[in-house]
Amino acid sequence: MTHFPVDSDSAIQEEIFAVVQSPRSNRKRFPEGCVTPVASEDQARSQALGQPGKSKAAVVYGPSYSSEGMRVFHLVRWLD
Repeated sequence: MTHFPVDSDSAIQEEIFAVVQSPRSNRKRFPEGCVTPVASEDQARSQALGQPGKSKAAVVYGPSYSSEGMRVFHLVRWLD
């Protein structure tokens, strides 16, 4: 079981499908501006394929606030 920091100030914190814009796939968390939530796994995969470069389909958790005060999503797993 994966554990993530829980942020009581966020209204919604759950695992969601998303397209993540990142040059590196070894990161474990991503700023909110790099994450596009989508409705389904199929939608995440197709949007990531349609965006050349650094877009990847993933399951993420969040958003929550980092210690720096940024809203971030935590990587659960890549959908490759």
